[in-house]
Amino acid sequence: MLSLFFLILYIPAVMSSSSQMAGIYPQDPALPIGSTLTATCSVSPDLGLHASSLFWSLNGRRLPSSSYSVLSPTALSVTLPGLPASRQRSGDNLVCHNHGGHVLAGSCLYIGMPPGKPVNLTCWSRNTKDLTCRWAPGGQGETFIKTKYTLKYKLRWYGREKECEEYSAAHPYSCYIPRDLALFTPYEIWVEATNQLGSATSDVITLDVLDVVTTDPPSGVSVSRVGDLEDHLSVRWESPPALKDFLFQAKYQIRYRLEDSSGWKVMDDIGNQTSCRLAGLRPGTVYFVQVRCNPVGIYGSRRAGIWSEWSHPTAASTPHSGRVLSGSCDSKSGDSNSTLRRELKQFFGWVRNHAYGCSGMSIKLYDQWRVWMQKSHKTRNQVLQGDKS
Repeated sequence: MLSLFFLILYIPAVMSSSSQMAGIYPQDPALPIGSTLTATCSVSPDLGLHASSLFWSLNGRRLPSSSYSVLSPTALSVTLPGLPASRQRSGDNLVCHNHGGHVLAGSCLYIGMPPGKPVNLTCWSRNTKDLTCRWAPGGQGETFIKTKYTLKYKLRWYGREKECEEYSAAHPYSCYIPRDLALFTPYEIWVEATNQLGSATSDVITLDVLDVVTTDPPSGVSVSRVGDLEDHLSVRWESPPALKDFLFQAKYQIRYRLEDSSGWKVMDDIGNQTSCRLAGLRPGTVYFVQVRCNPVGIYGSRRAGIWSEWSHPTAASTPHSGRVLSGSCDSKSGDSNSTLRRELKQFFGWVRNHAYGCSGMSIKLYDQWRVWMQKSHKTRNQVLQGDKS
């Protein structure tokens, strides 16, 4: 145990002294993927080491001696052809050792690609005072070496250039500007990407903060049945609370789907209402419904804002059909009423098509007519069933 203690003390001293008397050239090079590198380890004659006794390792793996060349009694080179991308952004470790394995010198290899031009730069504001921007790396995306992205912005005509400081850990290509933004004045915004192999700049976007306002999803979304109507559901919600103090209107969208389906149907014609009627649904079926909001006219802005995220899904089911589908009418009764039933079916289809969605058409008369029709069907079928018995 005592000898191990002295060994631990001894090794750092050797590494410290030898690192000042040996070196690798080139030191910490940055190279494109596929490059060939020849590195040289030179040691001081005072170490009493011959180059032929040294060896190389890359990321802890000893390199074959066939890749070595003894240049002089104190210099040993290694050639690495077709270098692959770095395994880690901090660089690959190329190390020169003495015959006992102690480290004499080291170099970091940065093997990757220059950054591509950042793309898809978009920004939005939650409260008209802040701004969040996101983008995507250009080209193939991955550069394999550390690449710095800097979001820059300035007032379009007379502002000085500023840099965003609050980058997101959760979203690596995102930055947040929390304050000190001007309203009613356009900003120019862009992203610069830089690494050891080059740099690239995105296109400049121009925006007014008031034109990129978004909100939280509408709150208090509820879905309920409409009396006994078997193919209707009523949807209600509240305006996003964060913007109640701002002068704005809102556009809303609803989307809904069947419980056993992944496909959503979107309704776009809702306007600024906070309630809506879904019609033409399947009886006795569970539906999931979501709502989202787009603020319009913040402080008089002429442009629509940005759609919010969808609200959490809210579920409700339509009533089961009360019609008796079994049994049949005699031929005479069926013939005498066929024209009337056909006309009623056509009228029913016309009303449903024109009352579908959230149009301004009066729904009350339609509801009364539908309830009457359903009751008529039930009564007629019950009479027919009684006649058969």
